[in-house]
Amino acid sequence: MSWLDKMNEVVAYIEANLDKEIDMNVIAEISCYSATTFQRMFSILCDTPLSEYIRRRRLTLAAFELLHSKSKIVDLAAKYGYESPEAFTRAFHALHGVSPSEARRAGTSLTAYPRISFHLSVKGDAPMNYRIEQKNGFDVYGIERIISTANGSNWQEVPAFWNDMIQSGELQKLVESANVPDSAIGLNTVNAIDCYRTTGNDTFPYMLFAFKTSSSNTDGYQVISVPPATWAIFTSEPHSMEGTSSALTGLIRQIYADWLPSASYKKQELYEFEMTYKQDGKFYSEIWIRVEPQIQDTL
Repeated sequence: MSWLDKMNEVVAYIEANLDKEIDMNVIAEISCYSATTFQRMFSILCDTPLSEYIRRRRLTLAAFELLHSKSKIVDLAAKYGYESPEAFTRAFHALHGVSPSEARRAGTSLTAYPRISFHLSVKGDAPMNYRIEQKNGFDVYGIERIISTANGSNWQEVPAFWNDMIQSGELQKLVESANVPDSAIGLNTVNAIDCYRTTGNDTFPYMLFAFKTSSSNTDGYQVISVPPATWAIFTSEPHSMEGTSSALTGLIRQIYADWLPSASYKKQELYEFEMTYKQDGKFYSEIWIRVEPQIQDTL
């Protein structure tokens, strides 16, 4: 089964269970990824957290039932997972702009969110620069923050983390702890690693790190051992220092939307790197993900 088939099978499972409990363990089994990884992939691809997609679909179906059945509001609240009619009414109003009782009036305008489907988009206008590399294990160390994916907040929390560490001086301390010569070109001393351990379905760990060497002073920092792996390394177009966050975000979206659906490699769980380099007055960024050859189904 292809990567796209698995994503669509997960959607089919969700759609079949919108009026029941949706089991994240089942989603993990279908997708062949952990629940955390799948939710992050979904958020990147759809620009919407999985929990929000489910909420919108449930309230869309609830609106259809209000229009085309005599179901009681209290019964619809229970059917679509709300603890009380009041909680259901608040959520319904937030999405549709009217209360459930008002939705039954003829001519009332409502909002419908359609079922998502995943497919390969043939574009050809956005080439990707990547390479496959085998690397031995290595250690990194640094400053960690747990990032939430709820309501897509990770896209704001990560840049805020960098800014907090710059403003507090902690980033400069980490640079100094590496005890490496300050170079005007090449790889930055501090970069980022994420998803190196499981922290929950709606969160992931994100660390500003330096590579651990015999010269490093790691006192007070968390150390992570990265195992030997095959890496797919994707390179952005040159950008300004201020454009680093946008370049990394765009690269991540392109990897998940364009490369993974058609690649002969499967993404492995855990360990993703964001690396930034400086050359000729410009910056460019890399995303590293662990991969393994994709086993193709045979008839």
